[in-house]
Amino acid sequence: MNVVIFGAPGSGKGTQSEKLIDKYGLHHISTGEVLRDHIARKTPIGQIANTYIKQGQLIPDSLMIKILEEILDNEPKAKDGVIFDGFPRTVPQADALKRLLERRGQKVHHVIGLEVPEDELVDRMINRGKQTGRADDNPETIKNRLKVYHESTTPLRDYYINEGLYRPINGHGSVDDIFTDIAKAIDSKSE
Repeated sequence: MNVVIFGAPGSGKGTQSEKLIDKYGLHHISTGEVLRDHIARKTPIGQIANTYIKQGQLIPDSLMIKILEEILDNEPKAKDGVIFDGFPRTVPQADALKRLLERRGQKVHHVIGLEVPEDELVDRMINRGKQTGRADDNPETIKNRLKVYHESTTPLRDYYINEGLYRPINGHGSVDDIFTDIAKAIDSKSE
C-alpha cells in the first residue's frame, strides 16, 4: 500500500506519518528530511535545494523526481509500501509519481489530506521553530511557504479527488483523534 500524506506546512504530516508507519509498516519517505540531510552534508543537491528553501520556494520538479527515483530504486523496504510525506507538491510531480510507480507495478492507494485552519498552521510552525530551530519556521518564510502552498499545491487536491484517492481529514484536534480518522479512512477504502 502506498499512501501520500498531503497538507500545508505545519499540518502534522510528519507526526501522522510516524503513526502510519507503526500501524501499517510503511517505509517513510519525507522529502523535507531528505533535503535537510543533503543541505547538512553540503551535497550538490543540498546546495541547490537550500537556495530555494531559504526563500520558502518549492524545489524544481525535476530535482525532486530525481531524488525520489533514487530512493525508490535503492531502498528495498520501499517495495512493500511507502508513505510519501511532502511529495508530490505539484500536479506535474503527481503525474511523475504515478508513472514512476506504474513502471514498478505499483500505484498510490490513498491520499490523506490533513485540513487545518491557516492561523493554526502559523502557530504550529512558529512553535516548532522555537523548539527545533528549523530555519524555515520563521514568520516571513512561513507566510511565503503558505502562499506557495496555496498556489502550487492546492490544485493537487482536485487532481486526487478526480482520481478518487483523496481522503479529507480534519487536522485540528488531538494527534490520536486525527490518526483514528485517518485509519478509518484507509481501512474503509481498503476493504
